[in-house]
Amino acid sequence: MPVDPVGFWGIPTASIDWCEQNYALTPWVAEFWNTLSSLAIVAAGLVGLWTRRFAPEVRLAFALLTLVGLGSIAFHGTLRFELQMLDELPMLYLVTWMAWLLVETGPERRLGAWFPAALVAYVLLATAGATLNRGGAQFLAFHVSFGALELFCLGRVSWLAFHPENRPVRRPYLLGLGAYATGIAVWFVDLRACPWVSVTLPAHGIPNPQLHAWWHVLVSAGFFLLLGVVSFDRLRRRLAPAMHS
Repeated sequence: MPVDPVGFWGIPTASIDWCEQNYALTPWVAEFWNTLSSLAIVAAGLVGLWTRRFAPEVRLAFALLTLVGLGSIAFHGTLRFELQMLDELPMLYLVTWMAWLLVETGPERRLGAWFPAALVAYVLLATAGATLNRGGAQFLAFHVSFGALELFCLGRVSWLAFHPENRPVRRPYLLGLGAYATGIAVWFVDLRACPWVSVTLPAHGIPNPQLHAWWHVLVSAGFFLLLGVVSFDRLRRRLAPAMHS
């Protein structure tokens, strides 16, 4: 059965077309496996949002994660630029919120009003970079601005996890970091070695492993576990003054 490279949604206008053959399974969905696997992001967000044992501000992060998953479905299902923004902009807002959570960890603010103001300025500039550019410039602008805060947040979570008081969540942290790091690794392979993944492997009878779809699954599991670490640390700090009063 021949594959229509255009499909229902027309020629892709997104700044990136991932290493999954477009409209291979249905003319209604541009990247079927990337779209389907985005449900893992939605599921992780909803489970976290409905889990009452998480701190309220961490549950807000799970709400943003749910929006990321819904945007990812829209983006991968259509490969339209405007729907790509429904995926990438919630990612920017989520990682910015996480940066605030991971710096202002205690019941009392450690920094002044300049810090949230700086984060707002950062996310406004990053939003402009993601929405006003096109093609490779857009891809670079988004991933540099998002990736910088992402690496900062991973470093801060690691720093928190190795506090002696957070020993009970050390194992979930290691599992979460492992899943997240593996997801980043397969994301890079899918991005940088697409001819090998989509041509060389199938030529030897091995189907495309759909590594970007696995990134969705792995990062969902990793993010869920790492947010549990953040919530544990925040609730522990919140309860500590009461226990000593």
